[in-house]
Amino acid sequence: MRRQFVNDPADLVNEALEGFEAAQRGRIRWNRDPSYVVRADSGRRRGKVALVSGGGSGHEPLHVGYVGPGMLDAAVPGAVFASPTAIQIQAASRAADSGGGVVHIVKNYTGDVLNFRIAAELLEDDGIRAEAVFVDDDVASDTGDGEGPGRRGTAAVIAVEKLCGAAAERGDDLDEIVALGRRITSGARTFSVALAAGAHPGQGRPSFDLADDEIEFGVGIHGERARQRHPFAPVRDLVPEMVDRVRDPLGLGRGEHVIAIVNGLGSTHDLELYAIHRELVQVLAKEGIVIDRALVGTYLTSLDMAGCSITLIRSDDDLVDLWDAPVSTPALTW
Repeated sequence: MRRQFVNDPADLVNEALEGFEAAQRGRIRWNRDPSYVVRADSGRRRGKVALVSGGGSGHEPLHVGYVGPGMLDAAVPGAVFASPTAIQIQAASRAADSGGGVVHIVKNYTGDVLNFRIAAELLEDDGIRAEAVFVDDDVASDTGDGEGPGRRGTAAVIAVEKLCGAAAERGDDLDEIVALGRRITSGARTFSVALAAGAHPGQGRPSFDLADDEIEFGVGIHGERARQRHPFAPVRDLVPEMVDRVRDPLGLGRGEHVIAIVNGLGSTHDLELYAIHRELVQVLAKEGIVIDRALVGTYLTSLDMAGCSITLIRSDDDLVDLWDAPVSTPALTW
């Protein structure tokens, strides 16, 4: 059993949001009912396109940690691994809108997609235009036969929020930002592995068990089981296989450029993540693929899962400029 810092598990999300607001006072504001997080300065710049994202809690710092100049204007947290409601999304979008319309950035999960679509219809009745970018980068969930959910959304959503956030700050209009987000998504793929599953608040037991000599090869960010187990191996052996799973669907070839994200899934130490990135750099260099920019750290988690993901995103000069643009959020700043 894993011990956890929890009072009542049913209260954990709201207690965490209250603590988050207190720690970030002056930068963000947490609306209690319906629950959402919004920039403290939201609405001051008239005509700017607002960016709103959200999803289940348990993936922190995603999404609330990315509310601030250069990224999101509002984020909508659901319960642990559960979609926020359409009413939450509508209220957050209304609070974030400053006359330029709203872009919803949505990970491709059934509940999220459904509730963001309903919210867009409600916002239309409010006289607010809302369009969506659906992020579907997880190659492990794509069965290739048209069955199941298709590719789910995972760490590429960080890049979509960052790049589209920079475009909104420079004054791009809603249609331009939607087109940009869809272009980024179409050129992004992610693959994740786990050494140990996460444990839900109050439960203490991991959501699945692994033998000491195996890993989950292609795990989902809600603990969805992979289609295969893989023998545990040194990072020098695992990373090339992970790269194959990401590079091949993108058709990346010699001379192409990427933005790379090496992301920890909850309890993987930065020492390990940077060692993974070292292997990634070496693998891509051998294949003549250039890393324009890299992000290494814990940015999208699955509670306390021990694991990591590798994301590659096709890059160009415009995306590099947007990536380098200033950002100031609780979880990402430069």
